[in-house]
Amino acid sequence: MIQRIQTLWLALAVVCIGLCFFMPVAKYQFNDRPAEGQRVESQFGLLSKDVPDLHKQLTTGEPVVVCGPMVNKMPTWPLLTLAIVAGAIGLVCIFLFKNRRLQMRLAALGFMATLIYVFLLFFWAVDKYADVLSNDGMLKTFLMEAKPEVSWCAGAFIPMAALVFFFLAQRAIRKDEMMVRAADRLR
Repeated sequence: MIQRIQTLWLALAVVCIGLCFFMPVAKYQFNDRPAEGQRVESQFGLLSKDVPDLHKQLTTGEPVVVCGPMVNKMPTWPLLTLAIVAGAIGLVCIFLFKNRRLQMRLAALGFMATLIYVFLLFFWAVDKYADVLSNDGMLKTFLMEAKPEVSWCAGAFIPMAALVFFFLAQRAIRKDEMMVRAADRLR
């Protein structure tokens, strides 16, 4: 039955994973000339956006200079692959309501894929992007110090909600399976 509570949990997990594509994960800020108030900012997200002309923006003297993501230097394909796989598993899992055992296994697989995504996000991607930014030649010529300050955005915490939703869905599927087994024993 598709109107069970696990369908809601799985749908919310898929929505959370879908939001990861549109939200930035982290913002990086370089304090270029603190006395003048000039700083350089960059964002890290799953999908790359257009890269503005960095040389032109760094010489304008504006207080905030936005530096686009380093498209060619930072591969995000492992994160993209895991996000697509976790979202697809959650979507497929919604329509497997007739086969609860397979649905429970796939929900566990979606949980594991999302857990690996979160692990890679926090322990690999954000640090690697900061290293790519600080080692960029053009930024080093304009900035006094090449260590960015990292501030986390919503795109880093939304996958954790998807983890919770996958867990709740798996628990609800297990509860349904136990109820069906108990009913079969009574017959």
